[in-house]
This record gives sequence, structure tokens and C-alpha cells, in this order.
Amino acid sequence: MREEPFQQLDRYAPDEAPEVRQVLELLEVAWERGRHTLTTAPVSAAQIRVMYIIEREPGINLRTLGRHLDAAAPSVSRLCDRLQAAGFVRRTPRPDDRREMLLELTDAGTAHLREVRRRREQGLHQAMKRMTPAAREALTTGLAAFCEAAAEPFLPAA
Repeated sequence: MREEPFQQLDRYAPDEAPEVRQVLELLEVAWERGRHTLTTAPVSAAQIRVMYIIEREPGINLRTLGRHLDAAAPSVSRLCDRLQAAGFVRRTPRPDDRREMLLELTDAGTAHLREVRRRREQGLHQAMKRMTPAAREALTTGLAAFCEAAAEPFLPAA
């Protein structure tokens, strides 16, 4: 019989499990409520991640992109094939080694990322406007602490 994820949490961190469980559940609720507003369609979440990386590192090659994604070359290539077919990514041969392809966002890709960000920011702004100033401050403080803690490598569970 397969263990439920929350049972696994209880085994590894019994004191923190209720808080972890609550955060996970709240994130799921928030995600589901904003699912239609925050959609990345017509591309997947994985493809959006690829686009964010290419935006940050224009001219990145497939091998380096694969390292960022921790993904195998064929998977990365398929992601880029789909993005290229959608008109969001352009592959160009590296001038000094035409076997290596460099990746850039097209104008359509840049526009799509801009629109995804706009919708997400608008949804987040609307939700945060409904919060009290103290709750907004607590959220900001908590997320900053979480990001700092998440910057450290995760250790495997004992």
C-alpha cells in the first residue's frame, strides 16, 4: 500500500508537519482559485519556465538550458521544438560553431511573457488589496524568510 504524502511528512518532521500541510493546502486552494486568471496557455508551465530562462540568458544553448532545468537533452529539445512551433522561441546557429544552436525569444514570446506577468500581477494585486495592511506585511515577511530558507540546498530525508 502506498503511503500518503502527509503521512510521509509526519514521519520526517512531526513538529512541523501541521504547518507544512497547511501551507501546501493553502497554496493548492490559491492556485485553483486563480487557475484561469493565472494560466500560461497556450504553453505549459514547463515551457514558461524555459521562456523565463531564455529571457534572462538570451543566446543560451540547449546544454546550458538543460542544466538549468535539470533535464535530459531530448526533453529540453522537445520543449524548445514546441516553443519554436508556437512562434515563441527562435533557434540560431552559433556563428563559430554551426552545430550548436542558440536560443532567443521572439517578439511573440516576449509579448506572451509580458501578458502572463500582467495577468499574474493583476490577480495578485486584487487579492492583496483585499488583505489588511498587517496581513500584507506578514505575507511579505513570511515569503522573504521562506525564499531565504529555500536558497539553501535541501537535505535528503533520513
